[in-house]
Amino acid sequence: MRKKLPIGIQTFREIREEEYYYVDKSSFARQLIDQGKYYFLSRPRRFGKSLFLDTVKELFEGNEPLFRGLFIHDQWNWSVSHPVIRISFGEGVVKSGGELKERISELLLHHQRQLGVTCEAASNAGCFLELIRKTHQKFGQRVVILVDEYDKPILDNIESPEIALEIREKLKDIYSVIKGADAHVKFAFLTGVSKFSKVSLFSGLNNLKDITLDQRYSAICGYTDSDLDNVFAPELEGLDRSEIRQWYNGYNWLGDAVYNPFDLLLLFDQRQFRPWWFETGTPTFLIKLLSQRQQFTPDLAKIMAPESLLSTFDVGNIPVEALLFQTGYLTIDFARFLPGRLELTLRYPNKEVQSSLNDSLLQVLSQDPMVPAVNVSRLYDILMADDLFALRELFHSFFASIPHDWYRKNQLAGYEGYYASIFYSYFAALGLEITVEDTTNRGRIDMTVRFNRRIYLFEFKVVEMVPEGKALAQLKSRGYAEKYRQYGEPITLVGVEFSRESRNIVGFEVEAA
Repeated sequence: MRKKLPIGIQTFREIREEEYYYVDKSSFARQLIDQGKYYFLSRPRRFGKSLFLDTVKELFEGNEPLFRGLFIHDQWNWSVSHPVIRISFGEGVVKSGGELKERISELLLHHQRQLGVTCEAASNAGCFLELIRKTHQKFGQRVVILVDEYDKPILDNIESPEIALEIREKLKDIYSVIKGADAHVKFAFLTGVSKFSKVSLFSGLNNLKDITLDQRYSAICGYTDSDLDNVFAPELEGLDRSEIRQWYNGYNWLGDAVYNPFDLLLLFDQRQFRPWWFETGTPTFLIKLLSQRQQFTPDLAKIMAPESLLSTFDVGNIPVEALLFQTGYLTIDFARFLPGRLELTLRYPNKEVQSSLNDSLLQVLSQDPMVPAVNVSRLYDILMADDLFALRELFHSFFASIPHDWYRKNQLAGYEGYYASIFYSYFAALGLEITVEDTTNRGRIDMTVRFNRRIYLFEFKVVEMVPEGKALAQLKSRGYAEKYRQYGEPITLVGVEFSRESRNIVGFEVEAA
């Protein structure tokens, strides 16, 4: 039987009482409560963090009817309830330390009224500690503390370091209270998008257990394939299951891979494959940072980094790898455990992120969003027609349209990597199957594209003003096509040569292998 889709709904009670689809996450709540007390979880936006916190809230408050039929119902003592203090910074935008102070004061006042206690302390930190102690005394049960979007005030100001630092210090002052109130706390759980280093933000709350990369909780947010089969089966009719996986599955935190919930709910509602999650607000800061750091885009599909680097996130120190991973634009492909060290290889989670992120980068490069939009559409038609010489015209036109000032500022301009990056981003914006620097027994192929039952092997070279034929010659002399003959599909060799002086294509050779 089909139910209502909980699009944008983060309230557990509403979902259960109004008979929306619900994926039972109560087993994770049971496990957390049984095994510890203080937790931290980082997940990208719109992944269900707020709904999970609300589920925990209703559980501790003892609202038994909401959990009937769920995993935890027969494993919970419903005769005992705990007071809950839930703080969320998800609403609105904090623009200064003063505004944050006011926001915290409002949240504390709300909980004083809701719990029927009064704070006398002048400072927010003092009031928070007093609120926890008095609530414990009044109800005779220790307090549950849930903090949602703990980092949003900082992220809202990440492009203004002085303001972000001021906000960070005020948040640190508040969060440190939780550890000091240990005797009065039953359970504490903080969630957010980013994972700020413990030294910078949680120095006063260093007893948090970080479950971000705990394989037992990989599916604590998001939907698994099993969830689709058992919960959303009525919505799957008429949709290609393989295409659903390619577009929206693939997020991994060392355990079961999961789908982005927001994507699937919009897919089931609209019955169209579109970048639903990406369109809801990719931070301009992210795109700007990638552009400023002149990121070699093919590397995004195969970044390797130690876990420590992915946790090194702070105001004024934001590794691109950490930012992309924590915000959901890259996910874990492979984990290698070394003595005292975890080494991770990252990749795009799915076709949605690969195509949308590269399209956004092309828009910044061209300084006109319509240029890549038109060119990507044209690229698709060219590939469908297998008209490779039209491909030369397309890219020649695009390189000619790039502002001269961009070349002057870009350190990669004039090198093979720059031109390969542009080609790659266009093909990636179409969501095609691409392999860069594919290894053979004779060397590495610059770029391999598989589409419409055809295989294209690209080699890029930078030459002087006159084409030299080196790119195609290398493809042929090293026998790069041999690796792909097993697929029984037509193979086309494409040698592309660029002039460092004219900054455009001067040689373009195509030959069937």
